[in-house]
Amino acid sequence: MGAFHSVPTEDNLEDLAERTGFSLEQVKNLHRRFKYLSGGAETLRKENLESISDLAFNPIRKQIIQAFFDKRNFGQNGAGSVQEIGFEEFLIVLANFRPPAPRITEEERETIKREKLRFLFNMHDTDNDGTITLEEYRHVVEELLSSSGAIGKETAKAISDAAMLEVASVTVGQMRPDEFYEGITFEHFQQILKGLDIDSKMSIRFMNVNTSNMRCGK
Repeated sequence: MGAFHSVPTEDNLEDLAERTGFSLEQVKNLHRRFKYLSGGAETLRKENLESISDLAFNPIRKQIIQAFFDKRNFGQNGAGSVQEIGFEEFLIVLANFRPPAPRITEEERETIKREKLRFLFNMHDTDNDGTITLEEYRHVVEELLSSSGAIGKETAKAISDAAMLEVASVTVGQMRPDEFYEGITFEHFQQILKGLDIDSKMSIRFMNVNTSNMRCGK
């Protein structure tokens, strides 16, 4: 896995199209976009994505950019992050933002949904320990709620704390006053969104909207 070191061949592009679900024409367009963002280089760095104007005011901009350098999102076992990625990694990560094809089996749909949820989970599990802690969850909620200036950080903090307690009540049941909720595991994450199917669809749709930002932002 890694960057193409020359103009990609038709076979390379067709293989990536089959693996990621993009059409061949989309893969070609995305390769041109990759070369534009990288300034013609064979690899892409975080600062290249930070130049995308459409992401400038996104409240979870840092998490979106970091997702492209998170080894967990490359389709292989891995932990930690990398400093730069090639076109193949770029395309594999970007495929998580792509809406599923309309004609797929229910089993395929469930697999895609699980992969998207895992991607979304990884985005918020910033320390890569398999759990979304209160601090990580609070950080995301604070950014989402306070970025517009409509509410203050203290109010956002109170909302995130209350939301995490609600999550704990759903996933682990009644807790004693002296118990500490360590955070949301991926199994808990799935459980929460399974019960709130609209939120699950909204989360996936949210990622799909950001795909256009990645492709079209300047």
